[in-house]
Parts: sequence; C-alpha cells; structure tokens
Amino acid sequence: MGEVYMAEGKYTLALKEFFRAEEIYHNDPFLHNDLGEVYMAKGRNDLAIAHFKEAVKLKHDYAPAMNNLGTAYMVKGDWDTAIDYFQKVTKDLLYVTPYNPLSNMGWAYYKKKEYKLAEKYYLDALELQPEFLKALLGLGQTYIMLNRLPDAVSTLETAVAVYERDVEKSKKDDKLSPRSAVLYFELARAYRRSQSYTKAVDAYNRIIELFPGSKQAKEAKKKAEEIY
Repeated sequence: MGEVYMAEGKYTLALKEFFRAEEIYHNDPFLHNDLGEVYMAKGRNDLAIAHFKEAVKLKHDYAPAMNNLGTAYMVKGDWDTAIDYFQKVTKDLLYVTPYNPLSNMGWAYYKKKEYKLAEKYYLDALELQPEFLKALLGLGQTYIMLNRLPDAVSTLETAVAVYERDVEKSKKDDKLSPRSAVLYFELARAYRRSQSYTKAVDAYNRIIELFPGSKQAKEAKKKAEEIY
C-alpha cells in the first residue's frame, strides 16, 4: 500500500503505511529503501541517507539502495561519495538498469567540471540504452561545456525527438511535465552558441506550445524576445 501511494505521489500517506510496516518487520532492507525514497521525495535527505544505509547494511548487495544512496549524496553536492556508490552498483552484473548509475556518474563528473569523464560515462550509459533521455541530455550539456557545439546540437536534437515520439505514443498528459522543458532549453542554448538564432527561437516557441501557462513557458518567451 505504501508503494502504491508513493507511485501516486502521495508521500505522507505512503510514509504512514511504511511506519505501520516497520512495526512488524523493522529489519527488512526493502522497507528501509522505500522509506529512504519517501524521505527524499519529501526533501528530508538526511533521513533518506540513514535509511538507505540501513538497507545496505541489512543486504550488502542491494544495488538499488546503493544507487539511491549515490543519488542522495548528489543532492548534498558530495560528488565523490556519490561516485563511489555508483561505481559499486555498476560492478553488480545482475543490476537490471546499469545505465542509470552510469548516467548518474556522468552527472557527478559534470558537476565536478571533469567533462571528459562525464562524456565517458554518458556514452557508456547510451551504449546500453541508446534512447535514455537523462544520458542524452547530460551528454548534450557536456558537449556544450566542451565547446563541441555540432555534437551538442545533434545529441540534444535526438533527445527532443525521442521525447516527442514518446509523448505522441503515450497520449498521456502526465508525460508533458514542464520539467521536460529543460531538453528544449538546452537545445536552444546549443543553437544560440552556434549562432543558429532562428532554430533557438523555434525551440523556445516549442516550450510555449507544449507547456502553456507554466513558468518554463514564461521563461522561454523572455529568452526568445532577447534574440529579437
């Protein structure tokens, strides 16, 4: 029940169910991982880390909890500790989605401004999952920082194409989260640095079209007006 509530974004209700479960079997690593995820969603990163650590303590090879620990340390800005946990996960040959920790390492190295290493891990992630949006976005951002603008444009155009195809397939409004506007913002940034101003405006206008009334749409309108 707690996991159902968590999937629906009802984190307080999920937490109540997990507390009830904890009274029955408090030494369950999967429960502690769930608790960590809920606390992260509620912005209590300190409590999340404590529960993820408990999950790993109870089950030393619990790769999802290790990946979550790495993510929690990224929230803290402790990139080196995060990388250590992600590396442990990538060594687990049974982990179902190894492109996730690889992409997370790419982001950690990006934040450390070690862009060549960021590129390596993003490419490793995309080798396993070529249409993984998080890795495509991160790789595009990395290419911008490396001033490899044609590569940045190509990568981010691919990311936008994958996103729009998935939206078209799903026909679900929940796919159109304004947070996805970052794909178009980064593509517009690559276009602007490449002096492709018309294409940059087109990318901003697409944000306005897809996410009307959002703060992202207002920001896109402002940035488009800066060009002209």
